[in-house]
Amino acid sequence: MLSAMPPSTWDALAAAAVAALLVVSLTPVAVRLAHRIGAVDEPRERGLSNIAMPRLGGVAIFAGVLVSAILFLPMDGRFGAIIAGAAVITVVGALDDIFELSAPLKLGGQVLAALIPVLEGVRVTSFTLPLIHRVELGDVGIPLTVMGIVLIMNVVNFSDGIDGLAAGVCAIAAAAFVVIAFDLERANAAVLSAIIAGAALGFLVHNFHPATVFMGDCGSNLLGLLLACVAVEGTLKTQSVIALVLPLVILAVPFLDTTFVVLKRLKYRRPVYQADSEHFHHRMDRIGFSTRRTVLYLYAWTLMLAGLAIAMRFVPYSDNSGHLNPGWAGFMVLLGALALVASVYLVYVLEILKFKRLDTIRLRRLKPDASEEEIDSDVVERLGTGEFDAVRRETEEFERLKS
Repeated sequence: MLSAMPPSTWDALAAAAVAALLVVSLTPVAVRLAHRIGAVDEPRERGLSNIAMPRLGGVAIFAGVLVSAILFLPMDGRFGAIIAGAAVITVVGALDDIFELSAPLKLGGQVLAALIPVLEGVRVTSFTLPLIHRVELGDVGIPLTVMGIVLIMNVVNFSDGIDGLAAGVCAIAAAAFVVIAFDLERANAAVLSAIIAGAALGFLVHNFHPATVFMGDCGSNLLGLLLACVAVEGTLKTQSVIALVLPLVILAVPFLDTTFVVLKRLKYRRPVYQADSEHFHHRMDRIGFSTRRTVLYLYAWTLMLAGLAIAMRFVPYSDNSGHLNPGWAGFMVLLGALALVASVYLVYVLEILKFKRLDTIRLRRLKPDASEEEIDSDVVERLGTGEFDAVRRETEEFERLKS
């Protein structure tokens, strides 16, 4: 570390800049390595890329994180263990990118990587809830923290399906953690957050549409593990009453995406690890959004929720005794309501409105006297079974024949 003093915001900015510059510089090297060893993602039906793409970008991200961490963080104890766990998951992810490991083997690698920092003390042993106050977890905190870290790794991995999405969302989330961790006097966690944000932004130079490289499983799992450790060190280990809520709000977009996808796979009795085209970015592609418009919408959504999380920390809506300030509490309720409305619109209403318009055109041609009730019923059925693409193709064919 550069100084024995607690790191400052300037240290965090410098750490982010070093990580970003290193990742920008090293990503082309990772691209050449990926081509040389065959770690290339071929176009597939569920993917949104139509060209073969190297997928070892996570190796460059790890290199940037490692060097910046050595320069700006204490590399003994917890933070050294975090970087060691990051190294393990990068290797496991790279092997998966090259050889496509089985789901149990990948899960085993994730658990191993998570265990390294958790056994060194990066774990939740207690948390504070309103009214209930302090809840002690004891040794149960070890498996619970491992499960949480593995969950976040998979959440980030699930969201990595379109140019720039995972890197941008992780950069925004990490930047929000920087602000909150500094306010909670968790300076080293704030610097690690800044390193994550810088590394993700550096990778975005090569990964924003049209991308020249994918981060691969080595990158998405790496960013997931680092964000999870930052959440533990930066918020969950403090005595703040809302510490448990902040990471969930900041990471709400990838969490919601994963939840919707997993529930749909369970509904149709498909393995939860089996990839499909039901993620938010697939939904936006189906209603005609370009790749850039899709990621910008999802960035904006993530920014909105990250801003809400920061407001939850800084807006004085209650005092230390838990008594609410009516004016500020009302302001927070309004912010929460706006975030909820925007989220519902993006997740559900936007797709249904576009789909209903297309399905109405299709049904009116097949059955001119179709009622609104019949159209609504058909929309619900086809959305549930994922037949949006079929309806769109039929409608486009109708329009082509008409013209």
